[in-house]
Amino acid sequence: MDPLMEDEEYSFREVVLPSLIPVVQEPELERENGERRRGRDVIVAVDHGPNSKHAFDWALAHFCRLADTLHLVHAVSSVKNDVVYEMSQALMEKLAVEAFQVAMVKSVARVVEGEAGKVICKEAELVKPAAVIMGTRGRSLVRSVLQGSVSEYCFHNCKSAPVIIVPGKEAGEESIVTWTKTEDSKP
Repeated sequence: MDPLMEDEEYSFREVVLPSLIPVVQEPELERENGERRRGRDVIVAVDHGPNSKHAFDWALAHFCRLADTLHLVHAVSSVKNDVVYEMSQALMEKLAVEAFQVAMVKSVARVVEGEAGKVICKEAELVKPAAVIMGTRGRSLVRSVLQGSVSEYCFHNCKSAPVIIVPGKEAGEESIVTWTKTEDSKP
């Protein structure tokens, strides 16, 4: 995959999330700084696989906090395909409800057309999140090197936010989470 050029356009469709999620009011935290009170934007790249769900669960348990906004991003081959969009919408709705129930964070969802790595990096440029969180695909090392992977692409090309790659469940709970270093992050 070549890096997405700045002037390249891509298509997307916003996902209207269920109205049963109440509006979360800003917390009254007098001792906290302004960033904490406003919350952060966090991108979680999702698909229909178990490793994606594991990364989503990890983000809720270990990264997200009250007042954050979870941006769920799902890359598809065509946003005009209604069957694909409806399946993606159902997934996003389910995850948004779970995010509110587990971590009390609000969610924004977007189905984006294009190569997954490129569109995730493009979303990160637009949103400027605190982090981009994604799972591994579950390929063997040899297959991943030969075919490449979305997480590897984002690790090397996402310059606007650190990328957190959550190992799949089969890798074990004790696995190390990988971070990338951005230009403005401290060593």
